[in-house]
Amino acid sequence: MLAGSGPGVFREAAVMSSKPTRVERDTMGEMEVPSDAYYGASTQRAVLNFPISGRPIPRRMVLALGWIKWAAAGVNRDLGLLEPKLAAAIEQAALEVATGRHDREFVVDVFQTGSGTSSNMNANEVIANRAAEILGAERGARGQVHPNDHVNLGQSSNDVIPTAVHLAALLAIHEVLEPGVRQLALELSRKSDEFWDVVKTGRTHLQDATPVRLGQVFRGYAGQMERALRRIAQAREELAEVALGGTAVGTGVNTHPEFARRVLERVSARIGSEIRETDNHFQAQATLDGVVAASGLLRSVAIGLLKIANDVRLLASGPRTGLGELALPEVQPGSSIMPGKVNPVIAESAIQVAAQFLAHDQAIVQAGEWGFFELNTMLPLAAHNLVTGIETLGAAAGNLAERCIRGCSATARGPELVERGLAIVTGLVPLVGYDRAAAIAKEAAKQGRTVREVAAAMTDLTPEQLDAALDPLKMTEPGS
Repeated sequence: MLAGSGPGVFREAAVMSSKPTRVERDTMGEMEVPSDAYYGASTQRAVLNFPISGRPIPRRMVLALGWIKWAAAGVNRDLGLLEPKLAAAIEQAALEVATGRHDREFVVDVFQTGSGTSSNMNANEVIANRAAEILGAERGARGQVHPNDHVNLGQSSNDVIPTAVHLAALLAIHEVLEPGVRQLALELSRKSDEFWDVVKTGRTHLQDATPVRLGQVFRGYAGQMERALRRIAQAREELAEVALGGTAVGTGVNTHPEFARRVLERVSARIGSEIRETDNHFQAQATLDGVVAASGLLRSVAIGLLKIANDVRLLASGPRTGLGELALPEVQPGSSIMPGKVNPVIAESAIQVAAQFLAHDQAIVQAGEWGFFELNTMLPLAAHNLVTGIETLGAAAGNLAERCIRGCSATARGPELVERGLAIVTGLVPLVGYDRAAAIAKEAAKQGRTVREVAAAMTDLTPEQLDAALDPLKMTEPGS
């Protein structure tokens, strides 16, 4: 239904023309909706009101709404607020939403009412109509299963949507980001071991520096991703505290005092990730502080990915006129005009994803600024940027690990360049002093000779002393 993109395609898909329709009702009156749709009048009004991007809310937001509605029905039954047969039908319908069976029914554009009420009602109507069908009634039978009175019982869009944002982000972290980063950390660690005995020239300020093991370089990359996993854990903690239970403005009006705790316990047990009711509902609904904090932590993961991908492509540059110290897997032709050219496309893809995440993060910062009085009104924007950013970042990390790092290899170029480098003169400083070592380096550069050759001519050091002082492997572990 939403296979295309852009307002025109969205409008064509969502607004009826000659398609069969049925009449549904809400508090504003009658509205025609597609006869085969599970959504109802409120959703159709939102479709007509927001023909903006052609993009619905993230799929994991839909799943999160399904889980919340599923748990709410069971809890309301247990609290004696819903008749068991009705609750069971709502549970079944919500479970279908939570497992993705009705994704095509979520047709409201992501750029909608800032509270996300339209998407909450989209979920309520789909579940209500499907539950009515389960009970043997026709779609649109509001008297049988009501989207507000039954499916939304004990809830408000103002606490459900922020809770769904957190839950969707947690699902994306658990299913995509964490596995991708963990895979990348593992592959980098394996390469660190593989490259441990390969010595190369270190570089600071893009200039030659003292020797370093290629394995040490990759140990640094692995360390970045290992710490990224810690920051991901911190982000999960920020997202674990949710707004459910505050209803409209944080006071909890029209909900049972045990409702939120019980719902979140059910959801946590089902998804295997803990979410818990906030101890301050007023901050949870008036702000996006938890989302902003989580995004900021994940921003550091994106920057780490960018650094690693950029280093890898530069180390593989050339291969003959660049550094050429790494050979990357050849995954596709690199040019439509230059035969044989192969580009670092996997690394470039990861770099673009990292840059896009930074844009997502900036949008989230701006969304966080839009908390006026008792409600933040950029919830759908925050959901879109946080969940989409997490998903793409995780996919890029896993792809870099699988299609680039796993198959990369060291060339002979790095070790060959070490002897020709000037920074190796640092090993002579304890023997001849800084100033004299600098003079040796300058003379070597001027003459196009190696430091070893010039030092042999300018000092009284024996060949054995030069060998010991200019041993590049010893320089990589001076304390050993």
